[in-house]
Amino acid sequence: MLDPFKNINEKNKKKLLKLLYSDTIIFDKNDKITSDYIYKNSIGILISGYIQVIRNNSNGNSVLIEDFMENDIFDLYDNYSDDLEYEIICKEKSKIIFIDLNELYNFNDNKKQYYNTFIKNLLLILNNKMKEKNKRIKILTKKTIRNRLLEYFNTSSNSGSNVIYLPYSFMALADYLGVDRSALSREIKYLKEEGFIEVKSKKIILLYK
Repeated sequence: MLDPFKNINEKNKKKLLKLLYSDTIIFDKNDKITSDYIYKNSIGILISGYIQVIRNNSNGNSVLIEDFMENDIFDLYDNYSDDLEYEIICKEKSKIIFIDLNELYNFNDNKKQYYNTFIKNLLLILNNKMKEKNKRIKILTKKTIRNRLLEYFNTSSNSGSNVIYLPYSFMALADYLGVDRSALSREIKYLKEEGFIEVKSKKIILLYK
């Protein structure tokens, strides 16, 4: 993931965050991010950590809606903060910078190179995020667990490589794929037995490519 402060030195980064009246908050593991922390018309930059947005269904099941990793940017206020079905949970200790979009839009000295660099980085990150959402939508259209897994493997391998490093646990992968965790474990076992994949911790080797 691209660093939103790429090519901005520490001195200019501090200047930028001060000019934008940003707030930095550190959350512990398992903390919930509520509307008390999320400001209307603001974005968050996840400097470090891992956040999940979970939807709790009426039948008691939890579904992973979105996850955010280091250097992700997000807008949670309008989508989730006032809906009781959703929980925004820090799965690791997380450091977040909140920036008021009004300050970002109304910044009146666009001759500052570090500001222009920051905006460019944000746009690149947003573009990557949209690609990731489209990838997940494509995965979720697959009917079976096997086909969702294979689609995930195919879209996660870079430049024709047959090696994938999972960014999270198999439990989190089941949530990402929208499938039962036990059923996912069985399907991975079958794929290993049938010679489709090898699994070494979070390293997946695709034998069929």
